[in-house]
Amino acid sequence: MIVRAKKKRAVARAVIKKGKGIVKINHINLDVYATGHVKNLISEPLILAEDVAGEYDININVKGSGFMSQAGAIRSAIAKSIVRAKGKKYKELFLAYDRNLLVDDVRQVETKKPLGPKARARKQSSKR
Repeated sequence: MIVRAKKKRAVARAVIKKGKGIVKINHINLDVYATGHVKNLISEPLILAEDVAGEYDININVKGSGFMSQAGAIRSAIAKSIVRAKGKKYKELFLAYDRNLLVDDVRQVETKKPLGPKARARKQSSKR
Protein backbone atom coordinates (compact mmCIF):
# COMPACT_ATOMS: atom_id res chain seq x y z
CA MET A 1 0.00 0.00 0.00
CA ILE A 2 1.25 3.48 -0.85
CA VAL A 3 0.59 6.46 1.44
CA ARG A 4 1.50 10.13 0.92
CA ALA A 5 2.12 12.84 3.53
CA LYS A 6 3.14 16.50 3.29
CA LYS A 7 4.68 19.15 5.51
CA LYS A 8 5.44 22.56 3.96
CA ARG A 9 7.12 21.61 0.66
CA ALA A 10 8.34 18.19 1.83
CA VAL A 11 6.50 15.21 0.34
CA ALA A 12 6.94 11.68 1.71
CA ARG A 13 5.63 8.53 0.04
CA ALA A 14 5.56 5.38 2.15
CA VAL A 15 5.19 1.82 0.87
CA ILE A 16 4.22 -0.69 3.58
CA LYS A 17 4.37 -4.45 3.19
CA LYS A 18 4.67 -7.55 5.38
CA GLY A 19 8.21 -8.06 6.61
CA LYS A 20 10.56 -7.90 9.59
CA GLY A 21 10.09 -4.33 10.79
CA ILE A 22 12.74 -2.60 8.67
CA VAL A 23 12.25 1.13 8.07
CA LYS A 24 14.20 2.66 5.18
CA ILE A 25 14.17 6.30 4.16
CA ASN A 26 15.51 7.03 0.66
CA HIS A 27 17.05 3.51 0.66
CA ILE A 28 18.93 4.26 3.93
CA ASN A 29 18.15 2.53 7.25
CA LEU A 30 16.42 4.75 9.83
CA ASP A 31 19.28 4.39 12.34
CA VAL A 32 21.77 5.75 9.80
CA TYR A 33 19.46 8.35 8.23
CA ALA A 34 18.68 10.30 11.40
CA THR A 35 20.08 10.81 14.89
CA GLY A 36 19.02 12.61 18.05
CA HIS A 37 15.83 14.64 18.04
CA VAL A 38 14.99 13.94 14.39
CA LYS A 39 15.21 10.17 14.95
CA ASN A 40 12.97 10.43 18.03
CA LEU A 41 10.45 12.46 16.04
CA ILE A 42 10.37 9.94 13.18
CA SER A 43 10.18 6.97 15.59
CA GLU A 44 7.11 8.19 17.54
CA PRO A 45 4.50 6.29 15.48
CA LEU A 46 6.67 3.16 15.58
CA ILE A 47 6.94 3.38 19.38
CA LEU A 48 3.19 3.98 19.81
CA ALA A 49 2.38 0.96 17.63
CA GLU A 50 5.32 -1.24 18.63
CA ASP A 51 3.26 -4.45 18.43
CA VAL A 52 2.70 -3.75 14.71
CA ALA A 53 6.10 -2.20 13.92
CA GLY A 54 7.82 -5.60 13.81
CA GLU A 55 5.33 -7.04 11.31
CA TYR A 56 5.81 -4.60 8.42
CA ASP A 57 8.64 -3.18 6.33
CA ILE A 58 8.21 0.50 5.49
CA ASN A 59 10.10 2.11 2.60
CA ILE A 60 9.83 5.89 2.42
CA ASN A 61 10.88 8.29 -0.32
CA VAL A 62 11.03 11.93 0.74
CA LYS A 63 12.02 15.06 -1.13
CA GLY A 64 11.70 18.83 -0.86
CA SER A 65 12.05 21.43 1.92
CA GLY A 66 14.41 21.09 4.92
CA PHE A 67 15.28 18.18 7.17
CA MET A 68 12.76 19.07 9.94
CA SER A 69 9.89 19.36 7.46
CA GLN A 70 11.00 16.10 5.89
CA ALA A 71 11.00 14.50 9.36
CA GLY A 72 7.43 15.71 9.92
CA ALA A 73 6.32 14.31 6.56
CA ILE A 74 8.07 10.97 7.23
CA ARG A 75 6.47 10.72 10.67
CA SER A 76 3.03 11.35 9.21
CA ALA A 77 3.58 8.87 6.35
CA ILE A 78 4.59 6.12 8.79
CA ALA A 79 1.51 6.71 10.95
CA LYS A 80 -0.84 6.80 7.95
CA SER A 81 0.63 3.59 6.55
CA ILE A 82 0.15 1.77 9.88
CA VAL A 83 -3.48 2.97 10.03
CA ARG A 84 -4.04 1.85 6.42
CA ALA A 85 -2.61 -1.59 7.22
CA LYS A 86 -4.21 -2.21 10.62
CA GLY A 87 -7.33 -0.06 10.92
CA LYS A 88 -9.41 2.00 13.30
CA LYS A 89 -7.72 1.09 16.59
CA TYR A 90 -4.47 2.76 15.56
CA LYS A 91 -6.27 5.74 14.04
CA GLU A 92 -7.83 6.52 17.41
CA LEU A 93 -4.49 5.94 19.18
CA PHE A 94 -2.61 8.34 16.89
CA LEU A 95 -5.33 11.01 16.99
CA ALA A 96 -5.36 10.90 20.79
CA TYR A 97 -1.56 11.24 20.92
CA ASP A 98 -1.01 13.90 18.24
CA ARG A 99 -3.45 14.93 15.51
CA ASN A 100 -0.59 15.92 13.17
CA LEU A 101 0.38 12.26 12.82
CA LEU A 102 -2.63 11.71 10.56
CA VAL A 103 -3.56 15.21 9.36
CA ASP A 104 -1.15 16.99 7.01
CA ASP A 105 0.05 20.45 8.03
CA VAL A 106 -1.07 22.63 5.11
CA ARG A 107 0.46 25.91 6.28
CA GLN A 108 2.81 27.54 3.76
CA VAL A 109 5.35 30.34 4.06
CA GLU A 110 3.77 33.70 3.23
CA THR A 111 5.22 35.24 0.08
CA LYS A 112 7.40 38.35 0.20
CA LYS A 113 5.70 41.62 -0.76
CA PRO A 114 7.28 44.61 -2.50
CA LEU A 115 8.65 47.52 -0.41
CA GLY A 116 9.94 45.27 2.37
CA PRO A 117 12.60 42.68 3.16
CA LYS A 118 10.07 39.99 4.19
CA ALA A 119 6.36 39.26 3.93
CA ARG A 120 5.25 41.67 6.66
CA ALA A 121 8.39 43.61 7.66
CA ARG A 122 8.69 47.27 6.63
CA LYS A 123 11.29 49.94 7.28
CA GLN A 124 10.54 51.78 10.51
CA SER A 125 9.40 55.36 10.00
CA SER A 126 9.35 58.17 12.51
CA LYS A 127 6.37 60.50 12.63
CA ARG A 128 8.48 63.58 13.41
